Amino acid sequence: MTIHAQPTLPEGGKARRVYLSLRDEISNGTLASGARLPGEHKLADSFDVSRITIRRALDALALDGLIEKRAGSGSVVLRQSDHEQRIAADFATLIPQLVEMDRTTTARLLSFSYTKASEAVAKALGLDSGEKVQTAVRVRSFGDQPFSHLTTHVPEGIAESYGEADLATQPLFRLLERSGVAVDSAHQSVSAALAVPNVAEALNISVGSPLLFVQRVVRDESGRGVEYLSALYRPDLFRLEMRLARVGTGETRHWEPVIGARDP
Repeated sequence: MTIHAQPTLPEGGKARRVYLSLRDEISNGTLASGARLPGEHKLADSFDVSRITIRRALDALALDGLIEKRAGSGSVVLRQSDHEQRIAADFATLIPQLVEMDRTTTARLLSFSYTKASEAVAKALGLDSGEKVQTAVRVRSFGDQPFSHLTTHVPEGIAESYGEADLATQPLFRLLERSGVAVDSAHQSVSAALAVPNVAEALNISVGSPLLFVQRVVRDESGRGVEYLSALYRPDLFRLEMRLARVGTGETRHWEPVIGARDP
């Protein structure tokens, strides 16, 4: 599969809505490889838009290497072999899996600097106003496919024990441990975001594409904040999973995550 070097969303809000909807159906397998898309008339009726709008959306999908427009026979979904090999992480055991992910994927360092912590980062890490953090931006890839855009903030006093070259070649968790940090806990939230231009370019996706947005604050044994992470993941290449077990009795019966579970 060939992905357009600098993909962009089609012009017009309606065309973008159609594009993103069809792209999601291709990414999640609803429209499988080899499937033929409905004709332009049917798609226009389904989305309540004009045929011109449909053509713009299909042209963008073709540029992204997701479909092939065939004269006289409509549009066909191309084989998405790279997309089918998604990276999956169990939400309940995510931290050790992320360490393992560092060993099986590659990272490219985009920027590295020491700056005054923003209000949000300072509050999350428990820093005083004006304190500096080391801020690094990396893109992680699986094979030749970039799947995550990672921005990390580490207090200056911790980060000064390693440099730019270290961060470009070693997992951050390893560098924190080398700095004498005993990681104890983390709080994580997951939501959604849209790709802004610089993120879209780094991840080889269209501007405005939906992304999985993960924020995590890591603390050491004393409760000190040691890392603030903002991560953007391509949902067509990465997913978070969780196995649940039904526990309890009567009205107190409820779902709980299965820690350390592995699929048979």
